[in-house]
Amino acid sequence: MERPPGRTKPDTDTNGVPEAEPRSGTDTNGVPEAEPGSGTDAETASETEPRAGTDAGGVLETEPESGTDAGGVPGADPRSGAGEASVGSGAVDGESGAGGAGGTGGAEGNGTGDEPGAETAPRRGRRGRLVRRTVLALVLLLLVPVLAAETALRVNYLGDPADGTYTRGKDAIWLGHAWVDGRKTDADVKALADRLGKTGIRDLYVHAGPLEHNGTLPASAYAGAPRFIAAVHREAPQLRVQAWLGDVLASESPNGMRLERAETRAAVVRSTREILAAGFQGAHFDLEPLHSGDGDYLGLLDDLRAVTKARNAQLSVAAHQIDPVPGFHSFWGTTTGHPKWWSQKFFGQVARRVDQIAVMSYDTMQPLQSTYGGYVAQQTSLALEVTPASTDLLMGLPFYHENRFGHWNHAETVAAAVRGVRLGLSRTDADRANFGVAAYVDFAATEQDWTSYEKGWVR
Repeated sequence: MERPPGRTKPDTDTNGVPEAEPRSGTDTNGVPEAEPGSGTDAETASETEPRAGTDAGGVLETEPESGTDAGGVPGADPRSGAGEASVGSGAVDGESGAGGAGGTGGAEGNGTGDEPGAETAPRRGRRGRLVRRTVLALVLLLLVPVLAAETALRVNYLGDPADGTYTRGKDAIWLGHAWVDGRKTDADVKALADRLGKTGIRDLYVHAGPLEHNGTLPASAYAGAPRFIAAVHREAPQLRVQAWLGDVLASESPNGMRLERAETRAAVVRSTREILAAGFQGAHFDLEPLHSGDGDYLGLLDDLRAVTKARNAQLSVAAHQIDPVPGFHSFWGTTTGHPKWWSQKFFGQVARRVDQIAVMSYDTMQPLQSTYGGYVAQQTSLALEVTPASTDLLMGLPFYHENRFGHWNHAETVAAAVRGVRLGLSRTDADRANFGVAAYVDFAATEQDWTSYEKGWVR
């Protein structure tokens, strides 16, 4: 399921500073090579004369004074008006236009002293601040609504359920394929009947598929069904056995069942006739991912209902969750490619075409028991609002344990789900008769799951 039942199933130096080509008569740092005691360089006729305070290589050892930067590099000399820039820095004197020691200033240029990149640092600073502020604004834009929604769900989990909001004896459970392929024995059926005898479970959705992508169903897939059905009726005649049929739809990938094909829908109807002829008392469909508003699915349900009604059998479906806010499935589908939710309107359209509708109220992405329980309470209310009183509405309970994105075992507990169901039922339609819960799935259930269900819902 969506947690599908049965798993139906991207030329500068190392500092980025322009490297001025050393001129004749300069060292590799671009500093004029003056001969000691001479006023000129022999090759360049440079008039740079070493003064007191130069080192042996002729490099000026300027004592830090006013106008130097934090690293002691001379800035403009306030006494001479001539700016001295660090080697290769591209800094210039704005008053004289004379280039600094690097020889890359305006002395041989246009006399303005302006260099490309002279304003780079301030501009980069402004750009960096703008980027940081934009990122912060986007984070807040996303985070604030999420926090508000989570807070609302926690609030929705507060309060006490109304008295009498317990099982109506119309619950269900999904059973694995082992019950119809020979792995389970009559002794297993008896143990199952004993377990269920003290609960409110009436319907068994036993896995008899999956359907082929073309809608057909090999009889070999459920060869042991007649024996299982007979054993169930012998040990627990009050239980109904429905065939759980599912498949992956080609709604988000090129592979899967295509409901838009009339021949595929017709094959699903034929498979349903065959499954009912094998002794099943109903057909339970789980086709995923099923997008909200799928008209081909609604048409298929109309055709299936005619078949099940003629045989006095049940037609039930596993349903996606309902938009927590109107139109959310469209937003989620646009951003992720997987709409996940149904609109409340579409949920109602499905509910009016079936005998039972079971909401897969798990795999909710909720991080806490309180937010998960509040979410289930909300889903229960939304479903009750549009499900006809004549249709059995069942809310799913997570009888399985996984930790992954979408399902956190510490948050999605049976106890939280049961309390959420009771809260939603209390607030919306506390006296709804055709209502229950559905446990997913028998082969992953723990004793704690059963205890939480029995103490919280069965009493």
